[in-house]
Amino acid sequence: MENQQSDEVKLEMVRKKVLSVDPHATKKKMPTITMTDGVLIPRKDSGHLFNSWRITFISALCLLAFLVVFRPDPYRSIFLVTIKGAPVTFQATIFAIIGAIVIGTITGLGSVSKKHWVNIISGIYVETIRGIPLLVQLIFIYYAMGRFFKIEGMLAAVTALAICFGAYMGEIVRAGIQAIPKGQMEAAIALGLSRTQAFRYVILPQTVKVILPAIGNEFISMLKDSSLVSTIALSDILRKGREYISRTFLSLETMLVVALIYLVITLMLSRLVGIMEERLHRHG
Repeated sequence: MENQQSDEVKLEMVRKKVLSVDPHATKKKMPTITMTDGVLIPRKDSGHLFNSWRITFISALCLLAFLVVFRPDPYRSIFLVTIKGAPVTFQATIFAIIGAIVIGTITGLGSVSKKHWVNIISGIYVETIRGIPLLVQLIFIYYAMGRFFKIEGMLAAVTALAICFGAYMGEIVRAGIQAIPKGQMEAAIALGLSRTQAFRYVILPQTVKVILPAIGNEFISMLKDSSLVSTIALSDILRKGREYISRTFLSLETMLVVALIYLVITLMLSRLVGIMEERLHRHG
């Protein structure tokens, strides 16, 4: 036990020395990976109250509340039916983002590996998956693969989302690793760490801070794209709305409520990502 604690203390000392040895560490601010698919996230230094996020969020929330409270027929019944699909939407999204992070980490590490064949495999996976639409992947896994393996709806949805977003996550991890100054690795090796130990104790902890906001934005994008699971009969928010339309033929009213629910949830999650990013910048 004492030897294990001693090793941990030594590794922490080496990590601090690496940060101090690298000449770029004090001169350059830690880079961040920016994403363009996320919604506008308000910041405390925006300088004005009515920014894009607040206007959109308040407008969507007020419109949804107005329709549900003052127009109960049909909007309240539509809301009560469609909101029942929210647990399925969140379940598919949460499990898929965990799988995508695992796949993306392996792919990202493979992209920066010194072994050429590992780079080739990672590159083929990324290029292939990014070139096929998510809906096609979802239908292929559920129907085509279902002929050989017993794949249920939720498993197929999580698998397709994880595989699809794992390719994009792999590029985020690769960019995050390459954003760390090369002097970090060189200094760690010079201080006696192996390449594996340097990656584990020096490079990856810094990479996590760089890519965490981008992962949050991928989570938001995945939540929106999870609406495609309705095509394989999963009772998510969109599926519940489509079932309501088939009974009442109120397509415009139902799709309006579904759109507002997705918009409110997405904007709330984007604010959480913004808070997380602000804390990361504040605490380094």
